[in-house]
Amino acid sequence: MRIFFFLSFLACIISCNNPADTTATDTAEDAVEETNETPSLAFEKEVHLNNVQQLTFGGNNAEAYFSFDNTHLVFQAENPAWGAECDQIYYMPIGGFEGDTPPLLSTGKGRTTCAYFMPGDKSILYASTHLGGEECPQMERPTNGLYTWPIFEDFDIFVADLEGNITKQLTTNEGYDAEATLSPDGSMIVFTSTRSGDLELWTMNTDGTNMNQVTSGLGYDGGAFFSPDGTKLVFRASRPQTPEAQKTYKDLLAKGLVQPTNMEIYVCNVDGTDLQQITKLGKANWAPYFHPSGEKILFSSNHHVESGRQFNIFSIDLNGENLQQITFDETFDAFPMFSYDGKKLVFSSNRNNGGGRDTNVFIADWVD
Repeated sequence: MRIFFFLSFLACIISCNNPADTTATDTAEDAVEETNETPSLAFEKEVHLNNVQQLTFGGNNAEAYFSFDNTHLVFQAENPAWGAECDQIYYMPIGGFEGDTPPLLSTGKGRTTCAYFMPGDKSILYASTHLGGEECPQMERPTNGLYTWPIFEDFDIFVADLEGNITKQLTTNEGYDAEATLSPDGSMIVFTSTRSGDLELWTMNTDGTNMNQVTSGLGYDGGAFFSPDGTKLVFRASRPQTPEAQKTYKDLLAKGLVQPTNMEIYVCNVDGTDLQQITKLGKANWAPYFHPSGEKILFSSNHHVESGRQFNIFSIDLNGENLQQITFDETFDAFPMFSYDGKKLVFSSNRNNGGGRDTNVFIADWVD
């Protein structure tokens, strides 16, 4: 998850004088034009996307996830025009919201991340730092040239109704608890926590009971989602190998920081067994989500450009074969999620933002 920090990184690198390497992608001129000469929201090579629609306009909007009945989306946004100086949680119909601002579901205090509909679509799950303070928590800026994400210890996981009232706090452990998503049958939550001393995946029941550690390898394990049949997890992970890399990771974690520039996609059973590394591409491979078939994964990556300044969505089979590029925006595409019926894909992109830094939510009909 961690959309704000990835977008901050992206804003920094795209403002550099050197342009991104676009040898593996379409240019803006490749975008299909409609009969009224308005550029399409899809690029020519995006053959898996049909009827692409833009749902938000302005600010940083991302991590949009479907309700169980496929009619609504919950998402996080940083948009000063909405009073959101850092990420807050909102929701809207899949056709977009009416008026100037969508309904706010978080408290408006602190920073939030990773919202997900609970069974019945009458409440949501999300993480927030608001118990640690009402202001947006300050990010520590690295002084050694490393790009890092802060892991705020005040993050805990909550359940709120669609009026924005918190109805339950699911985690109370000191340290980072966030990045929670729900199993397809609505019975289990997977999340990332530092409760064991490292950033590992954990599962729990939807009432916060029966917590179990899933991963145990040194490195950052996060952004996990269940497979369509609920038996597997897909997630992003860093795995520092050399003594120097391991020391750097541990030193940063002790300061509440991680360096997300080298991550790969992994899959395991829900209990952590049969752990498999799916990608071996280098650079940052993240934001994975299972295809409705359960046989392949969509994810975001910058491995295909030497500069690392361009993120697009790719698909790959569970055996690590048949890598295919799905999106072709020149800057940023990420956070793909399928509707529960497999008919639609929602994602976040920098396309159609007038050359600025806004990231918006888009929805498309999926074509296999």
